[in-house]
Amino acid sequence: MKPFENKIMLITYADSLGDNLKDLDKVLHNELEGTVGGVHILPFFPSSADRGFAPMRYDVVDEQFGDFNDIEKLAEDYYLMFDFMINHISRSSDYFKDFVENKDESKYKDFFIRYKDFWENGKPTQEQVDAIYKRKPRAPSIEVEFADGTKEDLWCTFGEEQVDLNVDSEVTKQFVKESLEDMVKHGASIIRLDAFAYAVKKAGGSCFFEEPDIWNLLHSIEDIVSPEGVMILPEVHEHYKIQHNISDKGFWIYDFALPVLTLNALYTGEGKYLKNWLDISPKHQFTTLDTHDGIGIVDVKDLMPDDVVDETKEMMFTEGANVNKIYNTEAYNNLDIYQVNTTYYSALGNDDNAYLLARAIQFFAPGVPQVYYVGLLAGKNDLELIEKTKNGRDINRHYYSLEEISEEVQRPVVKKLFELMKFRNEFPAFNIEGDIETELEGENELIITRSYDGYVAKLIANLKTHNFKIIDKEPGQEEFKTVFEV
Repeated sequence: MKPFENKIMLITYADSLGDNLKDLDKVLHNELEGTVGGVHILPFFPSSADRGFAPMRYDVVDEQFGDFNDIEKLAEDYYLMFDFMINHISRSSDYFKDFVENKDESKYKDFFIRYKDFWENGKPTQEQVDAIYKRKPRAPSIEVEFADGTKEDLWCTFGEEQVDLNVDSEVTKQFVKESLEDMVKHGASIIRLDAFAYAVKKAGGSCFFEEPDIWNLLHSIEDIVSPEGVMILPEVHEHYKIQHNISDKGFWIYDFALPVLTLNALYTGEGKYLKNWLDISPKHQFTTLDTHDGIGIVDVKDLMPDDVVDETKEMMFTEGANVNKIYNTEAYNNLDIYQVNTTYYSALGNDDNAYLLARAIQFFAPGVPQVYYVGLLAGKNDLELIEKTKNGRDINRHYYSLEEISEEVQRPVVKKLFELMKFRNEFPAFNIEGDIETELEGENELIITRSYDGYVAKLIANLKTHNFKIIDKEPGQEEFKTVFEV
């Protein structure tokens, strides 16, 4: 296992850069050499839905991707992040099948959240339903018919293939422990806790980030993996103060606010909201512009006025390239009202300069950058795939062949992006514990200065024209030199 280091992390599926993990290894060591130091391999376990996020088990790799030998080979040269879906397991898993077959005689009878046991009268009141934090306009349940013909409601937050786990039961705690230990054994440096905030439920509460129980869960997971030097990263999409609360407890967090704040700055040419965020962001965080999901709107609540948030969201559709509202509707199997489905490059109208500036801002922001594989290749919205699958999120989930990758890396925008990435990885001013200063001259010129141990890097950007340059100097040098300019 290669330990975590302060270098850019690639986010990719096992079969998105080539057909499998062996292809991914080739691409990393050839076309992508020097651009990334870590890889978040999105769920590579056997799964029944949601592109891997409905896992059936964690002790094997889905055979279409390869096996754990392939994972461990990657772990020799890159720090790796694995996903653990702490909130749910697949309806097609052996755990669920055993429960359906044997019901109360199943050893997994406490593995799931049964409405009859959870709610005082076997079902929630309307008031209790209304109190639940929901991302989709339906009650968080599915009806299950057992082998004996009886039926019950089980808790189900997301898709019908993703049945929620009862994290308070002993059988689930043992499953969590064994699964996490397996991940550590096979090379995980970081374990991402997917849908973490939904894992703890309390009758009458929001069932989202329920304190103090959620902290007990987080610390129990930390106790399992931290002795092996493995970091945990809770995934939470919501108000930034929740993220900062997690950070205050000493955990690394995600910066999911940066994507929309950056879009706002580049759409309007004004940087006051972005600057404020850069000033208050923790250092121990992973920054994103794009992920396998959409661009989150809920994460910028109170970082911009509500009307500005709404205007920025609308500008994604008017300024973006082929960013259509219909892709966020039931017609495309997507009712998540808090996200917009698009690639980041297309959100910026497929404009090279605007896109490179967005990445430069991300690389200068506090934290360690993550770059999604489509964003790595400045990918446009994949209209062919989304029309084929009718899945809104597939607009940003293009499958790249090895031949296609060889062509894409020759595009000028991609070459320049790789230059930026290598500079961010190599120049000492970006040390996590270094100093960060942001300035705004007038409304349009944003200056971000990173410094550490005498090394200084400075981004000077015009948010209106999208022209920018990066200058740096090393210890003992009096004058800055220009290292990148657009």
